[in-house]
Amino acid sequence: MEEDPQKGHRKRKSGAKVNKKKKRKLQDDESAITDDARKRNPKAFSFQAVNKTSRIVHRALDKQTRKHHVPEVDRTPLEPPPSLVAVVGPPKCGKTTLIRSLVKHYTKQNVNQVKGPLTVVTGKNRRCTFFECPNDISSMIDVAKVADLVLLMVDANFGFEMEIFEFLNIAQAHGLPRIMGVLTHIDMLKVGKSLNRTKRTLKHRFWTEVHNGAKLFYLSSMSFDLYNKRDVLNLARFISVMKFKVLSWRGDHPYVMVDRVEDLSDPAEVQANSKCDRKVALYGWLRGSNLLSGATVHVCGVGDHVISEVALLPDPCPPPGKDKEKSTKRRTLNEKERLIYGPMAGVGGLIYDKDAIYIQTNERQKRNVGDDLIEELSTKTLNDKLTTAEFSLFSGSTGTIKNDDYNDGQRRKMVFGDEGDSDEESDEDNDENEEQGDDTDEEIEDEENEDFEDSQDDEGFEDDDGGEDEDEEISSEEDMVVGAARWKKNIAAKAKEGFVQRQLNAKNLHAVMNSFIQIHKIDN
Repeated sequence: MEEDPQKGHRKRKSGAKVNKKKKRKLQDDESAITDDARKRNPKAFSFQAVNKTSRIVHRALDKQTRKHHVPEVDRTPLEPPPSLVAVVGPPKCGKTTLIRSLVKHYTKQNVNQVKGPLTVVTGKNRRCTFFECPNDISSMIDVAKVADLVLLMVDANFGFEMEIFEFLNIAQAHGLPRIMGVLTHIDMLKVGKSLNRTKRTLKHRFWTEVHNGAKLFYLSSMSFDLYNKRDVLNLARFISVMKFKVLSWRGDHPYVMVDRVEDLSDPAEVQANSKCDRKVALYGWLRGSNLLSGATVHVCGVGDHVISEVALLPDPCPPPGKDKEKSTKRRTLNEKERLIYGPMAGVGGLIYDKDAIYIQTNERQKRNVGDDLIEELSTKTLNDKLTTAEFSLFSGSTGTIKNDDYNDGQRRKMVFGDEGDSDEESDEDNDENEEQGDDTDEEIEDEENEDFEDSQDDEGFEDDDGGEDEDEEISSEEDMVVGAARWKKNIAAKAKEGFVQRQLNAKNLHAVMNSFIQIHKIDN
């Protein structure tokens, strides 16, 4: 069977693709014609107005010149410190909620208490420290000096307040860091034209105060006491990729954002005098130039002090990009690399010190026997354990003997199964023991009186009016022998009598013997 010859390709003669090719061909032809015309008659294509052309050229050159800057020395280390992101705004505008929402987005962890700076990992080679600015002039001045980025919170339901204008005026005197506006409480406005009009009015007002084109974000609604995930995601992306310009004043001066404080003073001195000089350790990332020991520093709200020692500690929140081999393989962070460090807020897990590492344990985790033992040893002393110690005399007995049972000098009664019979018998035995005990006590008192009188006669005690000296020693050897051998007189009778008396006073043993005799009678 003969094969059919292959059909040739037929070009399209109509359609969008053909029209596009025709249009492109016409443009090429026109450009070729104009080029030829310019070559034939260049004067016909020159500028018509000289003054207007000169102004255009001057304006273009001025715009190009403004972009030129003096070359600056890049002093940022290989591992730059976390960028400082300050959240500024009037009261009740959602500053704490915004920090909690951003931390939740970056680390997937909930932070119940926002106290002090919170450092989180936002990228393979990037970290950010979020902190809230109090509403007072001193705090605003301190924040404007060190912040790399300012999130300016504006209540859309109320508008711009006095705290916002105060901070903007303060920031202009300190270099005006990067400022991004955040509108909150938008869900309280009516949806429709009024909402769009309010947004547009606040945006133009914000541009007037900061600069044209300043970024403004909208946080519309909340869920589970946090802002909407989509709104927080848009804000977090801008924060993660934003580039910060290091001001010359900050680069020439060292400064530290303290994230942990410890009082190293002697507790005895503090207890004796609460106003004594303290020894305080401050922890934080160093920014700017180098910091030397012996230099004078200004502690905000405290005053000027001299540094006694500067030490280098391991990074408590290292960036994942430190290991280049692992960082080049992945574009995103895994769960282990989403670190958070906030000692004042009680998050972070590990706290590094000069000579120790503090480990934060989760109370909800199952506790081991060793943890309970360590906690008990650290909280209770040996005397406390001895006072609260208990033990049982017999293995099957329900009662336990405590240390408090011996505080009154009396022995504890023993409890048996037949409480009724044993109690009656023990009461009768106690009555007999008390009668016998009274007789023996009288005999012991008579003997003690006789011995005391004999000792007075031997030692030569006299009245206070005069006589022999009280400290006079025995002169004759016979008196020394008689005095030394007096306790041996009738020693066998005294020992027998003391043994019988101790057996009678042993109430528990007596009760045991009676119960044993009673059981023996029942068996017979």
